[in-house]
Amino acid sequence: MDSIFDQVHERRHTDSQKWQKYEGQDILPMWVADMDFKAPEPVLQALRERIDHGIFGYARPEPSATEAVIEMLELNYRWKVDPDWLVWLPGLVVGLNIASRAFANEGEAILTNTPIYPPFLLGPRFQNRSVVKAPMALDGDRWVIDWEAIEAAVDENVKLFFFCNPHNPCARVFEEDELKEVAAFCQRHDLTLCSDEIHCELLLDGRRHTPIASLSDDLNDRSFTFIAPSKTYNLAGLGCSIAIIPNPALRNRFISASRGIMAEVNNLGYVACEAAYRDGGPWREELLDYLGKNRDLIHEFASEHLPEAGLYEHEATYLSWVDVSALGLKDPVAYFESHGIGLSDGSFFDSPSHVRLNFGCPRSTLEEGLKRLRNAFEALR
Repeated sequence: MDSIFDQVHERRHTDSQKWQKYEGQDILPMWVADMDFKAPEPVLQALRERIDHGIFGYARPEPSATEAVIEMLELNYRWKVDPDWLVWLPGLVVGLNIASRAFANEGEAILTNTPIYPPFLLGPRFQNRSVVKAPMALDGDRWVIDWEAIEAAVDENVKLFFFCNPHNPCARVFEEDELKEVAAFCQRHDLTLCSDEIHCELLLDGRRHTPIASLSDDLNDRSFTFIAPSKTYNLAGLGCSIAIIPNPALRNRFISASRGIMAEVNNLGYVACEAAYRDGGPWREELLDYLGKNRDLIHEFASEHLPEAGLYEHEATYLSWVDVSALGLKDPVAYFESHGIGLSDGSFFDSPSHVRLNFGCPRSTLEEGLKRLRNAFEALR
């Protein structure tokens, strides 16, 4: 039987940022991180019922929404979270900007590993904070933290460490021993830790996510964690995310920094979040199986048809990080667009030799995208 994820949904001529980018052009959009799949039916049904109510005033989460988040974290990750720790946000990019403002003063610095999701680099700069970059290293075909580089990068001016797990774009799931090294590093340098774990429900091949804050009392006290249902359940446009901040002093600083500049979460965002975390599990399991097969297709296709492309061990997310340096292209994204496929520009991730491909799409869409990639590679041979 065909998977529900095989169904192609028409997104052209809608409000889709992903598809509007190339409107009127024969360019297949495989760039920004939203999927071409409908959200789970329990989420859609909950939204229908909320819309039928017909009143959309200023919103606050119902106790049941908070309970759904708490129960999900304990069920999936054995992490017991107090409801008071939750700060609801209209998006994680907002959260990164607020965190930059809250935990580093102007002229102070925020540390992160590169390559990295662009808002890790832009959020601090928008708040007039410096960014200190520590390049990651390759261990075979697996991205790892380069501890010599990160120790060399940190100094007394660095106050906050932006950490991403599962990693975007490198698709790594950091193991417990690696997370303990991160914890020891933050303790050694007295850093506040911001852990973006938005992709924590998108682990492939049966892997299990470990929230870094759950590892020790010290880390629980000096860190905060970002999560959201948006990537997993394709709800980004509804703008509902969560900061988990156990330490009340840190939580108050974060909330104070957000006053007057942060929009509230909307009614539908709360409803969708609750339904996704409470009832989206079976849908997510089918999604993970489908994404794993899409990833395998990319690796098999590249091995046969794109030998110049560099691919890495891919443990999570639906975002494939591809090294195209062997092609010698001045502008890789423009070149691939000229062959009908739109990819994310690695330069925004601090790695201009790479592109990022979103394979959260029906297999037929992915096959067409790979065919266009092959044509682009063959044109250079």
